[in-house]
Amino acid sequence: MEKNVIKSEQVRIDFCCRPPYLVDLHTHSTRSDGADTPKQLIDNAAARGMKVLAITDHDIRPPEKIQIDQIQEDQSRKDSVPVMMDAVEYAMFKGLYLIRGIEISCETTAEDCHIVCLGCDWKDPFFDGLEKSVVESKVGSYRELVKRLNADGMKMTWEEVLDNGGNPVQEDQIQKKMIFELIARKGYQKDWSAAKLMVKNTPAYQILREKPDSVEVIRQVHRCGGIAIMAHPYLVNEPVLLPAGRMDRAAYIDRLIAAGLDGIEACYPYAKTSYGGNLTQGQIEREVRERYTDRVAVISGGSDYHADFKKGVDPAKARNIGECGITMEYFQQNEVLQALLSRTVKSL
Repeated sequence: MEKNVIKSEQVRIDFCCRPPYLVDLHTHSTRSDGADTPKQLIDNAAARGMKVLAITDHDIRPPEKIQIDQIQEDQSRKDSVPVMMDAVEYAMFKGLYLIRGIEISCETTAEDCHIVCLGCDWKDPFFDGLEKSVVESKVGSYRELVKRLNADGMKMTWEEVLDNGGNPVQEDQIQKKMIFELIARKGYQKDWSAAKLMVKNTPAYQILREKPDSVEVIRQVHRCGGIAIMAHPYLVNEPVLLPAGRMDRAAYIDRLIAAGLDGIEACYPYAKTSYGGNLTQGQIEREVRERYTDRVAVISGGSDYHADFKKGVDPAKARNIGECGITMEYFQQNEVLQALLSRTVKSL
């Protein structure tokens, strides 16, 4: 980038405090239902002093390149032009490592069974098929959900969902959280997480969409050279309903471990989500560590950051980069994560 200067964007987050964790392995951008562009997400993470960040958007491959503004210098004036830059390289320019990932929604007959996948060969045809099938299943089921909400007096249109609070998306970019956010904006629930809990607990709103089997996802991720981590395990309702039958959450996790699950999230902001159980966030983390530290290779963590503060969520209740995650010491000592980082750097 000789004679070029990258123009920084103003960051709209309170950066006065160093985050508790400098490694965040679960965040979202505008490629799914987050409000930061990938560049803004990297910039915001860098401004908070993060060292490692994973972008893990829902059911869509991570960006290979991002658009930045460069100030072109000549003898008479400076002006900026948009250019494309490798996302991992840009993050390193900003002082942190970027790990490219995806969060895959699994299990047609269950909710919140998500697998965070990191370090895959993103050009593998598996992801082409995944993205195509996800779009087809989401549009039909989410349209039906909006129809049923209307029938129950929660007036909204499909066009309002796609408007996404003034940040329009195409139909193939639709995410269920956008419906939850619209429910909250219209005053039918206090916030998106309350709306999600209402939908989750109303049988009439349980509209199945086709999702891949988690065991098959783990197998494919390994074939593509990546690692598979179970996201927010205690958001998974019990009993877990599968074609093979009903099982409790522990049995479901056992099933994933038997299939080769590499890790499980322990440190996660349950208090700021739709979690409806009785355990505190700290109790959940301790329980996950006690049960699974010796059974999986990675005890992971992440904020599930969506830049919700940009969508009217009280900043005190919005998930923030690095509020949950893993320590840099653990990251440096974990062989699986170090191998993942090594592959990321070598890809440049």
